[in-house]
Order: sequence, then structure tokens, then C-alpha cells
Amino acid sequence: MKRSIVLFGLILAVGCGLHAQAAAPVNVNVCDVVKNPAAFDGKIVHIKGTVISAFDEFAIEDSTDPNCGFQENAIWLSYPQGTKAKSGPAALVTVQPAHNFAGSYKAPTRTPVTLQRDKTFKQFDSLLSQTHQKGANMCLGCARYEVTATFVGRLDGVSDATLKRDNSGKIVGFGGFGNMNAYPARLVLQAVSDVTSKEIDYSKADSEAKAAASQNTSSQFMDPFDMGGKMVAHLAPSPAADEMKRAFGSFPKAKEQNGVEVSYGVANGVPSEEPGQKDSPDGILYNCTLSRNRLPGSALVVAMFHMGQHVADLRNPKPNNVGEPLIYQENDAWVVTSIAAIVGGQKYLTLPGGYLFWDASWPEGSRNDKMESVLKDFLNKEAMLSQ
Repeated sequence: MKRSIVLFGLILAVGCGLHAQAAAPVNVNVCDVVKNPAAFDGKIVHIKGTVISAFDEFAIEDSTDPNCGFQENAIWLSYPQGTKAKSGPAALVTVQPAHNFAGSYKAPTRTPVTLQRDKTFKQFDSLLSQTHQKGANMCLGCARYEVTATFVGRLDGVSDATLKRDNSGKIVGFGGFGNMNAYPARLVLQAVSDVTSKEIDYSKADSEAKAAASQNTSSQFMDPFDMGGKMVAHLAPSPAADEMKRAFGSFPKAKEQNGVEVSYGVANGVPSEEPGQKDSPDGILYNCTLSRNRLPGSALVVAMFHMGQHVADLRNPKPNNVGEPLIYQENDAWVVTSIAAIVGGQKYLTLPGGYLFWDASWPEGSRNDKMESVLKDFLNKEAMLSQ
């Protein structure tokens, strides 16, 4: 079902492996891969692109023609398992079969990749890990630099990244890669070269937020679940409150095992594709990772609502939203994120790339229109998603 990207009107007033790596890489571009990712599955490829290192994105876009014309116009980027690196998405949710998954599942067999951790990779990783934070302008997962490079790595691709569901909406089969397992292509990095960087211009958003007083964005020890619980407990009944409660309700209560696993760190490595060791009520594990370094203080609380919305949409999708493109799911999650920021007292909220998404000084009658316009531009131009 087609639907428009909207804000709901809810605004209140995160052995063989060695031979394979030695083989000559196949020269490709991002759009070639996005057009037919399954055709490159398992191949070692040589590709040039620009990395999107943002809130829940860590992907490669084509540096000359970023709009390939598909629902996801980028290739998810991952480092081999066990790589100790600093860069990656600020927040991420992925799904995997739980120990008690009732369906038929066989983990894919993939050729191992060994990362060349040389001076160039360290420069690449360092540039991508630097963030933009300034004063009271909350900037969620905002990278400081845009980084373009040439990559060599193993390409994993599927013809359809959509999660398979039964008639009740329950997940019975798995899709692609990256955030929400929604990307049909993933590059597991082997080597990087020709690194160049460009500082992202946040001056417009920063200048509009310059008059704000300092807010709580520095604490590294804030408990996001405690703060989130207090936020939803004091909400007056409204559609916006219902959405926030739905997102927050995705997470387990104290000592509860509900299949949602929360960890803190940088989710830049290839996740396990084997079934998990824990059970889950629906046989699925929802793995949420949040970076405290990229999401200081109250930003961590706001990010938690974004991830909670993703989990709610994955576990219990609304009937008309089953199988919808990632752009709609991201739209809805950013709506809830903005509500959480506003409820939390934020006067400004900036998205990666310098998109000022919320400004408390905007006239009340124009807020929804402004936010809808900003969100649409962000999702199409920065997140590289389309309908």
C-alpha cells in the first residue's frame, strides 16, 4: 500500500578464504550492485564510494551518482567480526533467529575476510568516528566528516531483503543486512585506499540554535530506561503519547526476557548469522546497540525511542505497514524521536548532514510542515532511501 511520508500531526504544542581474498577483485560501482545485489553475492569487489556514517546508517553511496533509483540506494558497510574500530552507526537494530525459532533456518556459509589494518584504514576509521556536537543543539549521530575512498571487500547480496512473515505478521524468514536487516547488499571490508575527507557543514543549523541555553548532553552514565520511563509516565493521553509508549514498551522490564537485547558500543562488525542462544516469545531476537560516545547524555534517551519504534514495527507491524519500504519505517521512527526530544525539553534537534529537524521557535502553525519537509529531504538525500 502506498502512503505519504508524514508526521502524523503528532508534534506536541540510534584455506578457501585465503584463495578468495587473493582473487582479482571485480570492479563495480554502487548502483550496479544495488540494481542486482544477488549477482555479486560472495564476490570480492573493488568499489569507490562515499560513506554514510550517521544515526542508524553505515553504508556506501555512489560518489558520483548517489541516487540509483531504488528503495535503498547504498551498500551496508561492515568490518569483519572482532575488528576493534571506532566508526560505525550510532544506533542499530538487527534481527536473528532465537534459540527457540520454530521455522526452518540454515545459516549462510561465507568466505572469511581479513581486514588490512594499515595506516590508511586507521585514518579512515578515525575520520568517520569524529562527531559534530555543539552546545545545546542536539545532533543525533552526526558525523563530522564525509569520507570518500576506494574499497576492496566481500560483497554479500540477496535478491529480496524483505523479512518473510506468516499470515499473522510473525517473522518466519530473514532478509538482508544492516539496520532492520533491510539492505539487500553488504560490503565486508578487506582494504581501503585513496581516502579523502570533507568536513560537513552544520553552520546553518548551529547558527539557528546558537541562542539556546546549555542542556544535559554530557553525562555518560545516564540510564536511558529510567529516564524514558519517567518521560512516558508523565504524558497526558494523546496519539503522540501512545506512539511513545509503544516504542518504550518494546524494551524488557527489569529481569524480563522478551527477546530484545540491548548493548552499548559500536555495531560496526558483521553480526552472527547463527541462531542465538536465548529464547524469545516469538522465536526472534531483536539486537539493539547504542553508542554512548556518539549519543552523550539525553541524546541516548532520545535514541532509545527511535530504536524502540523500530523494534515495535518489526515485532508487531501495523496491518497496513507490513512489507513497506525502509523509508516509511525510518520516517515513523524519526517522528517518535522528535516527540521524545520535545517531551524531553530539547529546543533544537539536528539530523546528520545538518538538517535542522526541530526548532522550538518555529511558529506553532508551521511546525508540522517544516518538519515534514526537512524529514523528506533527509531521508531522500542523506539516508539515500526512496519509495
